[in-house]
Amino acid sequence: MERKEVRTFALLDSAALPIEQRTRADLFVYTRMEYTKPALSITDQLVALQHRGLIIPNPVWAEQFLNNVSYFRFAAYLRIFEQSDHTFRSGSTFEQVSTLYMFDVELRKLLFGAIQRIEIALRSRVIHQFSLAHGPFWFLDASLAIDKLKFARNLETLQRELERTKEDFIKEHTEKYGTTSFPPAWKMMELASFGCLTKLYMNFNDTPIKKRIARSFGVGKTEALESWMRALNALRNACAHHARVWNRIMPMKPQLPPIMRHEWVDVSGITPTSPYAIFCCIAYWLDGIDSKNTFATDMKTLLSQFPTVNPSAMGFPRGWEKEPLWK
Repeated sequence: MERKEVRTFALLDSAALPIEQRTRADLFVYTRMEYTKPALSITDQLVALQHRGLIIPNPVWAEQFLNNVSYFRFAAYLRIFEQSDHTFRSGSTFEQVSTLYMFDVELRKLLFGAIQRIEIALRSRVIHQFSLAHGPFWFLDASLAIDKLKFARNLETLQRELERTKEDFIKEHTEKYGTTSFPPAWKMMELASFGCLTKLYMNFNDTPIKKRIARSFGVGKTEALESWMRALNALRNACAHHARVWNRIMPMKPQLPPIMRHEWVDVSGITPTSPYAIFCCIAYWLDGIDSKNTFATDMKTLLSQFPTVNPSAMGFPRGWEKEPLWK
């Protein structure tokens, strides 16, 4: 296919640049490639995969699969079967790729259930501890904020949530108390997203209360719990949008203390951006909520049901199942 280039000229405000980066003309040119690939039918997509060496024994089933999944989403799972020239390794099949995709579907289900338990427990403890210490409207008190600008932004977010909600308990509250003020924290925080809750917690300046919450989960430092909250929120968003989790490079790094109060793992060989890192945090967090939770067992069961999936692609180290946390 012929490559087309588009040249774009743009004026540059040279006063905003260091002297050494300014030019006399205050003009720069950059070249970008114009996208010219046409949309393909699913049949043609499968033919293209076959031309690249992917074995598709049952094209009818494969077409039904892509019709329900989409080629673009499926393509992320094709990459580990590709060679440097974008052809597929000998023996690569559509079924192998679809099995990997289905593993990721089941993994997200497992993770989302675990995240739900953690989110509810964390929300409950934040509401309870913050409200006991600073009253039911602590989230409106700017003196409790580390950063006043972040405080204002968080309050704007809560205001938007309050304005658009259709929850019965908010309707009942406004009918009784009017619309001129926020509901108390135990009502308002039920409207806050996990991301907003994380920002509120991180910007709260009462360190002793934050430590009390962290230690209630067996986490010694509030900074560690905050990093877990950020990482969990990123994973939650990926699961909620049905994004790939298997072999994903996670955008947030959870702190991995070498020593924890309860059963933990050897962190020396763990890549902080690997899925395994946040999986360990989830497993530990759940143990702090319910020591009889089945997350570790469920993870082992899931991996045993998909023996062709290599756990190392998610950062699982050799012998991970023997770690105290996962036993």
